[in-house]
Amino acid sequence: MRDPYDVLGVSRSANEGEIKKAFRKLAKAYHPDANANDPKAQELFSEINSAYEILGEPEKRKKFDAGEIGPDGKPRFTGFEGFTGAGGAGRRAGGGGFGGRNTEDILNDIFGDAFSGFGRGGRGAGRASSSRFGGAGGGASFEDVFTQTGAGATTAKGSDTVTTAKVKLEDIVGSGKVRVTLPSGKTLDVKIPPGFEPGQPIRLKGQGAQGTVAGDAIVVLVYDIHPLFRPEGHNLKLDLPLSLDEAVLGGKVRVPTLEGSVELTIPPGTTGGKSLRVRARGLPTREGGRGDLIVTPRIVLPDGTDGGLEQLMTRWREMKPYTPRGPEFG
Repeated sequence: MRDPYDVLGVSRSANEGEIKKAFRKLAKAYHPDANANDPKAQELFSEINSAYEILGEPEKRKKFDAGEIGPDGKPRFTGFEGFTGAGGAGRRAGGGGFGGRNTEDILNDIFGDAFSGFGRGGRGAGRASSSRFGGAGGGASFEDVFTQTGAGATTAKGSDTVTTAKVKLEDIVGSGKVRVTLPSGKTLDVKIPPGFEPGQPIRLKGQGAQGTVAGDAIVVLVYDIHPLFRPEGHNLKLDLPLSLDEAVLGGKVRVPTLEGSVELTIPPGTTGGKSLRVRARGLPTREGGRGDLIVTPRIVLPDGTDGGLEQLMTRWREMKPYTPRGPEFG
């Protein structure tokens, strides 16, 4: 796999904001929904998500930079560090390695009877015979032992799959789960990460395309459109219709939230230019808190003509003329 810094096109000194910005830009450009006719879009999108899973998590990024994990996010295997290759005697460069012992001998000692039946009779039998490792004796090679699960059955990891799941706002603060239908047709209830952002991927291990080792399913979470609320970060925005008298005189109005209605006090002289805030009625944050509900008043006049209102406004215009627009409107 490619270096995640190369995949996202950022330097190793990039900060969290730069990494997130690069990920969003690439995820948007290569999202499968926007590249239905490009067969490589899913592959690139999967690679972008995998890179962000490492660099977007401070602990994983720290481990990757320290060489503790690889580009695939898995721990690096260092059990045989010092080998210079399988072509020689497997000695450590510049010295005797494991006492000058042959790679085969070391593997035999470590895996013991795991190789019995693959071209030799037992642990001690035929140690000098090359048939154990695919030589003239015709036995299965060391590579074959680890790439076959049966006669002629070559190991093949299934590919990763990508799917998009629409998250209902009510479920984020309610059940905390989203129902996901995978390309295989399988349906799962997946936990919604606290404080997730649209476009954030979730990797479901072993839920991708089938193989001797199943691939992973990458689920990209996006907000489902709500008829009332608009997410903005961890806050929710709501347009609140007000009658003219409510705006002028003030009062108490019932306001919907994701968890039922609350009573909101409307100050006298309220206009659409000033929003009202309902604390802790937004979306969950990663830290365990909640965003706010931002309410924007929208004054709504009655349908049809109203002679009394027109007369009142006519007198108002004559007695109290004013303009709500500044000089920038000419």
